[in-house]
This record gives sequence, structure tokens and C-alpha cells, in this order.
Amino acid sequence: MRVVVVGQGYVGLPLAVRAAEVGHEVIGYDVDAPRVKSLAAGESYVEDVSAERLQAVLANGTYRASELARDCGGFDVAVVTVPTPLREGVPDLSYIEESARTLARFLRPGATVVLESTTYPGTTQELFGPLLESGSGLAAGVDFHLGYSPERIDPGNPVWGFQQTPKVVSGVDPASLKAVQGFYDQLVDTTVPVGSPKEAELAKLLENTFRHVNIALVNEIAMFARHLDIDVWQAIDAASSKPFGFMKFTPGPGVGGHCLPIDPSYLSWRVQRELGQNFRFVELANDINSHMPEYVTRRLIDAFNTRRRSVNGSRVLLLGLAYKKNTGDARESPALRISQLLLDMGAEVRAADPHVVESTKIDARLVRVELTEQELAEADAVVLLTDHDSYDYDLVTAHARLVLDTRHRLTGPNVEVL
Repeated sequence: MRVVVVGQGYVGLPLAVRAAEVGHEVIGYDVDAPRVKSLAAGESYVEDVSAERLQAVLANGTYRASELARDCGGFDVAVVTVPTPLREGVPDLSYIEESARTLARFLRPGATVVLESTTYPGTTQELFGPLLESGSGLAAGVDFHLGYSPERIDPGNPVWGFQQTPKVVSGVDPASLKAVQGFYDQLVDTTVPVGSPKEAELAKLLENTFRHVNIALVNEIAMFARHLDIDVWQAIDAASSKPFGFMKFTPGPGVGGHCLPIDPSYLSWRVQRELGQNFRFVELANDINSHMPEYVTRRLIDAFNTRRRSVNGSRVLLLGLAYKKNTGDARESPALRISQLLLDMGAEVRAADPHVVESTKIDARLVRVELTEQELAEADAVVLLTDHDSYDYDLVTAHARLVLDTRHRLTGPNVEVL
């Protein structure tokens, strides 16, 4: 089959390469010309897709990246994996809308179109489908198949990759569900069908809201536990020994990536708009998690104050810019907010992250460095924000004067934990 995957980022590229590996003719369509050029050269910027895998499907001709809309023509299956950001608290579905208009120009009877982008319940049937219909003159569920299958990419996860993670699938009618499930059955080990796209859309938001709320819970407990002189990390480990009724979540400097800072707000927005009610759990979790960078900064200020130092004029070395360990994904990373706060206070801020590429948009005042003995020794404080496995933690504790560890990775007399 000829497959078009719209969007070649952290979601679209793993899907496109996997589809090419099983033998489909795949076009990875993306409007980002530099990205397309890198992919065409066999250069992968996604940890879950090695350069070797990408080069293999390029070499055998089953995958091609393109920025030209005309290359989407003739598709049997099209999957949309474009961003869905928030703009001043309101969902921005412009990328989905543009993708639908583009695909509608090439939509043929019998084809299948799947939306994977995270969004609020109702998007597939109330927005995406009608745009496909109006642009093609075809009817969803009659002339072409339409469904929704939420992405479940966990960057850097060595166990649950794209193929191993169960895939929720849906369709606007039984024939659409059969077509969507049949496509993904070729790509993943397990598919999980649900009754309609709305259930699939809600399932994605439920997964991320569950994580968001529980991370906010332990973040708030961590702040209270410190003032109560309780080791929250020991308490969490002790609670984790219970084999039922408890799932371990740990505190951190905040949440990042596309999912947690954004996805729950899609559900909150939909509830407010359709029902006129506030989703209080999401709003509270947003408030707690979004203010964790400020809390981390205050903790560093307190640590300096006890040593009769000021943040202004001090050198601070941040370990980690990515929002998640062992990845280069800095989208919505709390590290970027923390660096900005410290810079605004007059600190000289340097950051070491071997995974985040130099082209990532960061504050121009932030100096990128490698983790060395000299950098550690010259820093007035080191803040561990992303606990990449590649860091030499023994080097950190041996040469840093003060460490604020937000991930509970280090121990020693010079280490303070969140």
C-alpha cells in the first residue's frame, strides 16, 4: 500500500519508518524543509529511530521524505501526526485543519485516513472529517474510511517502543474500524479497538491527565514534606512496596514535552466549552506543575542564602535541558524556564546536555558546555534537572561545591534533594 504520514516529528517518523519496514511505500510529508533535507540524507533526530534504520528504508526505496504536497497523491492510507499546541489556553488545531485540506485534494474512494494528533473528543468527527469531505466531495464512512488512533510514543523508552506498545484504534463506522485496525495490525503487536473516535480521543487525554494529576500530587507532597522534615523519597519507596492499589510517581522540576503541559488542558477546555463547568483536578494540577520551576529556583536561592551567597553574580551549571531522561526533547521543558528565571536574577547560567542539539531554541544568554571537572569546580552550584544515564555522577559529587538534585540521583554532603 501507498502510505502518507503527515508530520515527521517524534510521532510521525517512528510510524513512517515502521510502515516502511513492513513493506509499505511510505511518503513522510512535512512542511519543514530543513527537516526533510536531513531525513533524505539519512540523519535521524529522533532517538527512537536510529540512523541505521532510517538509512535502511531509504536504501530499499520504501521510505521517502518530502515537503511537496503533490507527493501525497495516490495514497491508500494517510496518517496525520501534526502538533496541536495551546495558544493562550485555547487549542490550536490549525495544523490538523491544514493537513485535512491537503489530504482532501488527493482523497480517493476506498482510502483510509487516520488522525493521531492529540486533541479534544469530537475533533475527528466534527472538524477533521468534515474538512476531508468538503475538500474531496466524498463522504466519510461511505466513500472513504476515517478513524482516530492516539499516539503513545514514549521517547527513549527501551522496553515499550512503537511496535511493542498496544495501539488504541477506532473508526466512524464498522468498516472504518476494520480498515484502521487492519493497517495497525501490520505495525504493532497489539491493537485495542474502541467504539468510536470520541472514546479513543478521550482515552488519550485520560492517560495523560492521570499522569499529570499524580505528578502534581507528589510534587505538592514533596514541598510539604521538606517543611515537615520528612524524606519524601523514602516515603515514596516505602509506599511502592505495596503490590496493589498504588502506582509510583516521583517529584521533579516540572513537566514537559507535548503531553503533560498541554493535553489535559484540551480536556479541560472542552468540558468548559461544552458543559460550562471547570475541570478542577486539571486546573489544580496545572497550577502545581507549572510553578515547580519557581519552587526549584527558590530552593537554590535558599541554599545560596545559607552559604551567604547571592544568585546575582553566581555561576550555576544546569545538568539537563531535555524534559525527559535519555532524550533530546526539550519541548516545554521546565529546565528552560528555570534557566530563564536564574538568568533574569543575574546568574551566569551554563548547561550541559549531550542529547539536546545545539539548534534547539533556548535563551541566547545560556551558555552550552560539556560536563567536565573544570565546569563543576568553577560552578557555585550545580542543579540536576534531567538525570541522563550518560552523566558521570561520581564526577559531579566529587567536584561540585553544591548540588541541588531534583531527580534523587545523587548522595553526599554537598547534595540537597528536592
